[in-house]
This record gives sequence, structure tokens and C-alpha cells, in this order.
Amino acid sequence: MLETISRFKIPNSVDLVGFIGEYDSNLKTIKKRFNINVKLTDNELWLKGKEEAVKRVKEVLKMMTEKVLKEGSVDVRDLLNAEEKITHKTKIEGVGVFPKTLGQKRYIEAMQKNDLIFAIGPAGTGKTYLAVAMAVESLRRGEVQRIVLARPAVEAGEKLGFLPGDMLEKVDPYLRPLYDSIFDMMSPERFNYYREKGTIEVAPLAYMRGRTLNSAFIILDEAQNTTRGQLKMFLTRMGFGSKVVITGDVTQIDLENREDSGLVQSRKVLEGIIGVEFIYLTKEDVVRNPLVKRIVKAYEDFESEKKASE
Repeated sequence: MLETISRFKIPNSVDLVGFIGEYDSNLKTIKKRFNINVKLTDNELWLKGKEEAVKRVKEVLKMMTEKVLKEGSVDVRDLLNAEEKITHKTKIEGVGVFPKTLGQKRYIEAMQKNDLIFAIGPAGTGKTYLAVAMAVESLRRGEVQRIVLARPAVEAGEKLGFLPGDMLEKVDPYLRPLYDSIFDMMSPERFNYYREKGTIEVAPLAYMRGRTLNSAFIILDEAQNTTRGQLKMFLTRMGFGSKVVITGDVTQIDLENREDSGLVQSRKVLEGIIGVEFIYLTKEDVVRNPLVKRIVKAYEDFESEKKASE
């Protein structure tokens, strides 16, 4: 294959150090990963190598630019994840959502292949967002007839009885993160239309008892705050033609007794069963502000030291 030379202009609004990395680490990674020559001149990168490699590098550089504009910097792992996204083309088609890490890629593939998926990991790893995106896509394709989004109304320092309004108004704050995710996939007007028709239902977990949900994409968010009995009840709501995604973070259990968590128990009971897949996301899959990743790591280190000293 013939070699080619191409130029990539780094926007003036992009922090150059945040873009190329300390000691040009990102440029060195590009050279090694794609086997091309990269030369920085002012705010321009000159790329020389095989045509296909140069083309892929320019796509990676575009995504690096977007990430630096949003977050101030991009590291080598971000770079490799960006390239992985291009190479494997995993995508939730109808809503145009791509995975941003290898963990998220495995998560999407698990939802495509299985009827019951557990996504366990820290905040910011896209557990709820990707599940909602997959649900909306399944509805669009006619694979399900409705979407059901549920959450346990467990207090994290405040009591329902002291909140104003009737029961629906009291639990609404607990369901707000689900609204935030779904509004990224469709307009509030369309959401309200679907909700009035019963095509999309957002409800606290307690409303699931006694029901059988057929041909539905069902998401249970914050499952670490379900009791063993609640999670078993929820799992038995699954009807024909349905898919269930359960998300949670076992490091943020708000129940008085951690061992009462249905999510903790589920890993011991259900792991290894055909049709059930557990996906474990880590701090490397956090796609929020880079500070979130450092916060998660700090808490992990603290908990590890605490256990070691006990």
C-alpha cells in the first residue's frame, strides 16, 4: 500500500499540552500503535504513513480534540479506547451511541446477546445511559412494545415522609436520573406522548409487585439498594419477549446492612446461568469529568487499606 502525507490542524482553542500529552506521550503512542511518522509544527500535525493508517489516525485525532475541549486533556488510554471504537464499530444504531471504553463495548454486546444483564460498576461508567439507549433502540426497531424503568426509593440521608407532595411527587426525585438519560434519546414531548400511551413507564420498584411484563425492555437502576426479596420479586416480573438490565454500584449501598443487598446476593446465586451475563465496569470506564475517575480510585484505595488493617 502506498504511503501518504496528510496534515491535521489542532484548533487554537485546544490546550496543546493536554492534547499531545506530557513529554509528547500521545504522539509517541500514535507512532507506535499505527506505525506512522508524526511531526508537530506549531499547531499542526504532519502524518506520514500507509494511507489507511493515516486515515484512522485522523479520526482518532478528531475524537481526541473533542475530549480535550470537554475535559481539558486526553491520556494514552483514552487514545487507545478511541481507536478501539473506530476499529470495532460497536454502536447502538438508532440513537447513534458509541461505547467509549472496552468495558462499555462488552456491556453493549452483552445486552445484544442476553435476556438478563447485570451491569455493576462505579458512577460515571455509563451503566444507566447505555441501558436506556439500548431500550430506546429496541423500541424503535419493534423488538419490544414498551420500556419500563424502575428504581428503588431508598433514602440517602432524607426521608420520603418529610418530602412534599403525594407519593408520585415524593418518589419523582429518585427517578430523575432516568429522565435525564432518556431525554438525551428523545424530546420531552415525545417522552410525554409515550408515557401517556403507556409505551414508556417510569416507576418506583414497589409498583412492580404482582405484574408480569411481556415484550418489554425493563431496566432496574441503583439495584444495590434493593433487598434480596425485592430483587427476586423484580426478576420474576420478566415475561415472554422481554429483556432485563439491572445496574448498580456495590460500593454505594444505602441499606442499613450491606449484606441485605439483592445485588450482592445475585452475584452468588445467578452468575454462570445460561442467558444471564454480569458485566463489571471499573474506574477505567468512567467517562465523566477526569476528576471523577480520580475520586473513584481514591475511595477504592481507602477501602483496600481499611480492609487490610482489619
